[in-house]
Amino acid sequence: MNSSELMRVAGAMVARGKGILAADESGGTIKKRFDGIKLESTEEHRRTYREMLFTAPGAAESVSGVILYDETIRQKTRDGTPFPQYLTKQGIIPGIKVDLGAKPLAGFSGETITEGLDGLRERLVEYRGLGARFAKWRAVIDIAEGTIPSAFAVAANAHALARYAALCQENDIVPIVEPEVLMDGAHSIERCEQVTEAVLERVFRELFEHRVLLEGMVLKPNMVISGKKAANRAPPQAVAEATLRVLRRHVPPAVPGIAFLSGGQSPTEATLHLSLMNKLGPLPWSLTFSYGRALQDTALKAWGGVAANFAAGQKEYAKRARLNGLATTGRYAPDMESQAA
Repeated sequence: MNSSELMRVAGAMVARGKGILAADESGGTIKKRFDGIKLESTEEHRRTYREMLFTAPGAAESVSGVILYDETIRQKTRDGTPFPQYLTKQGIIPGIKVDLGAKPLAGFSGETITEGLDGLRERLVEYRGLGARFAKWRAVIDIAEGTIPSAFAVAANAHALARYAALCQENDIVPIVEPEVLMDGAHSIERCEQVTEAVLERVFRELFEHRVLLEGMVLKPNMVISGKKAANRAPPQAVAEATLRVLRRHVPPAVPGIAFLSGGQSPTEATLHLSLMNKLGPLPWSLTFSYGRALQDTALKAWGGVAANFAAGQKEYAKRARLNGLATTGRYAPDMESQAA
């Protein structure tokens, strides 16, 4: 394990003013996105869409890294340049999603365990050869009535996250550790805070026991937020304060950065919450973004699968990247949404 290289890459991933594009949608997920614009999910359409994002003028000023999917890391630009090579030339670090998705946890109805540890060491060697310098693994924790999440489901997912992270660092790949407490449902922000605390406590216990170098990883957590169906959803300032309260209690200062997932928030909501948190500093770690839909939705709609709208899609993506870059320094304001990209 090259500790200095891991720390260098992790630091670059959470550099001030920049964040990470999550472009690691699986085949099923990207199909759903394309269905929304009435576009068939062919390999070439997926390649073109990713190229639109990766080559957007000005986006590299606000994007430090891109999480790729197995298909995407093997694709090329129209001129034949492999995506990882193109991104690296732009100063953007290529990464790769390595988990195989959340599957039902046997014996625990309604809960899941993320799979993909078998053969991971060999896959990491291959992905590093293809250009990946960091990886991502997502654990999914649901909140429901009764005993969900169970302590066992939390522990099982935390253990898998730590095993994944240790394997990554063994192969000089920075792990993004993503324990996501879902915002589905009608739970209160207080319930989300309680569950997020329990999850992060267990995740960092497992990371410590697996001897993961905290300085060479990035945490990708949910924000502490009310469920989508909650009758009285907490306002943005309450989300920012609750999230920081939990992070200060459970995330060691050795971790260089926290790159939030958007988790179903609207693009403007995710950007505002991030900016409000960064206004509440000083903080022991960098607070940035690792957004999928919150960076891509407006770009996808502007493009619509139409070649003539390629530049329009790029403009929308670059705008959202820039606004989120401002949020990493607490300088975003909602009135900026109406300004031209």
